[in-house]
Formats: sequence, C-alpha cells, structure tokens
Amino acid sequence: MRQPVQVAVYCVRTKHEEREYLLLRRILSGGGYWQCITGGVEGNEDCYAAAIRELQEETNYVPISIELIDYSYNFPVEQQMRKLYAQPVETITEIVFLALVDGRDEPQLDSKEHDKWTWCNYEKALDILYRLGNKESLKHCEQHLLSGKGTRLPNT
Repeated sequence: MRQPVQVAVYCVRTKHEEREYLLLRRILSGGGYWQCITGGVEGNEDCYAAAIRELQEETNYVPISIELIDYSYNFPVEQQMRKLYAQPVETITEIVFLALVDGRDEPQLDSKEHDKWTWCNYEKALDILYRLGNKESLKHCEQHLLSGKGTRLPNT
C-alpha cells in the first residue's frame, strides 16, 4: 500500500548551454495534461528511493545525480485514488526532487500513464504545466539551480 506521500521529480539536462526540463503528458483518460514525473512512495520505501524508482519506471533514465529541493506541498486526494491507501487519507504531501540526467536518449514512456514527452526551457515548461503545485515546484527547482546550490550541469 502507498504512504500518503508522493514524489515529484523534475528531470533537467543542458543542451547547447541551455537548461531544459523534461515534461510528460498524461494519457487522455488520466487527464491529458503536462506534468513532471510523479508517483507514490510505497511500503517502507524512503522518498529518495521512490524518486529514483519513479524516474526509472516512467522514463527509463538513471539519474547522474538527484537532489531534494527545499519545497513540498499538499493536495487533496481524488476519490478514485483513496483505495490505494491503507488508512483514510484526505491530502497527500508531494516532495520535490531535481534529477540531472544525460537526456541524449529519448525517454521510454510507460504507455499506461503518459503518451508524449518534451524537453523545454524553463519559461515554456512553466507555461504548459497544468497544476499550480507543479508550477510552484518548478520555480523552486529553477531557483535552486540559479542559486548555485545544485549540481553543475554539463553540456550535452
């Protein structure tokens, strides 16, 4: 069973000296909107392990590095998702991570969850993200990188 915690993982790469973020589009039956990689923390798994697992499951990428961003937020659990939890849950906390990936190879999507992907700069990513929590998370990831606290990104 899932814990009432979820991870949001923003993949980032540098291409031609420009920083790009990977966004995935949910399949139409899942909402058809753009998002980062997300998923629940399972069993006794910690958030770091969940972030790496979700990254690999949803893209087949192995991170060069992965960092916890000093930002999280809560959102209400949709009724159809409540059955995934052992106890009654009203809200989920989403913990944000930033994953540096090589990004030269195309991501391998899980067709049960996503039907399209795109690499885009910060402004475009902010524009096409659907959920407010995802937009705020991306802002914190960008600030983290601009502050110099994050991993230096190699050019690819």
